[in-house]
Amino acid sequence: MGGVSEIEYKGKTIFQFQTFFCTFATKISSYPHFVMQDAPHHAGFVSIIGKPNVGKSTLMNRLVGERLAIITAKAQTTRHRIMGIINGDNFQIVYSDTPGILDPKYELHKAMMSFVNQSLEDADVLLWVVDASSINQSEVALILPRLLNIETPVFLLLNKCDLCKPEQLETQRAFWALQHSFAEIIEISGLVGTGTEELFQKILGRMPEHPAYYPAEDVTDRSERFFASEIIREKIFMNYEQEIPYACEVLIMDFKEKEDIIAIRAEIIVERESQKGIVIGKKGEALKKVGIQARQTLEEFFGKKVYLEQRVKVEKDWRKHDLKLKHYGY
Repeated sequence: MGGVSEIEYKGKTIFQFQTFFCTFATKISSYPHFVMQDAPHHAGFVSIIGKPNVGKSTLMNRLVGERLAIITAKAQTTRHRIMGIINGDNFQIVYSDTPGILDPKYELHKAMMSFVNQSLEDADVLLWVVDASSINQSEVALILPRLLNIETPVFLLLNKCDLCKPEQLETQRAFWALQHSFAEIIEISGLVGTGTEELFQKILGRMPEHPAYYPAEDVTDRSERFFASEIIREKIFMNYEQEIPYACEVLIMDFKEKEDIIAIRAEIIVERESQKGIVIGKKGEALKKVGIQARQTLEEFFGKKVYLEQRVKVEKDWRKHDLKLKHYGY
């Protein structure tokens, strides 16, 4: 070795070991089936669409494994497009929960439908969720025309299948198979999870080869302020009837997070003075109830104590004014 010190092990020098492994690596790399390659990464967008109150938000929460979308028994609870992101070793799926598709009656409805239109344009897979317990002909007339000129694969999901008899599901399958050339028709229950593993595997199989769109630690594209406002609005939907929930918007005016507590100041917007009185209630009891329920859910969501301050403000006919809607994030 010309004066270079060598360490011997069982009669062989380190230099001889290095030479052997370099030669071995060169030879083995000449065989295609021995070439080490990273598995391709797949990523894409999956939009969940359907009429109001068919279980879209429940399904997305189930698929993402997080409670991102608020859920109530009332229709039109979802007003925004909310993304939920899941990551694996070589995939990322970005789900979008969307407002229920309807004929818009005022500017807020139009803004909500614009979120739906965006989700149709950028989706790699569309999930059309229907209630398997009944056939709604108006649903076909309202939604099907939106799908006729797109090439995106559409999965028809017969939701709430756990509440249906086998003959009901057979009737549903036969009916929907005649309406459109669906890539898949799958029976699911977003509530109890029936069919969701099969659904996930079929979605994954449709994801294009692409790098991740979002960092691996992200679970949503929305801010903490957004979820705080949605949680408060959820409690409003749960505690008031008729027009009141639909006339309310929640704005987070202040969100201050400290080590052991989050201080939130929220404004509940209504359209008329009479609605303000109803939201506040006698001696403030109705608003206090909303605050107690919201604070409990906020603490569960953020994992720390929450101080919540609420006030009610009137913005006349805010749902009909485009500039106000833009200010509110629509």
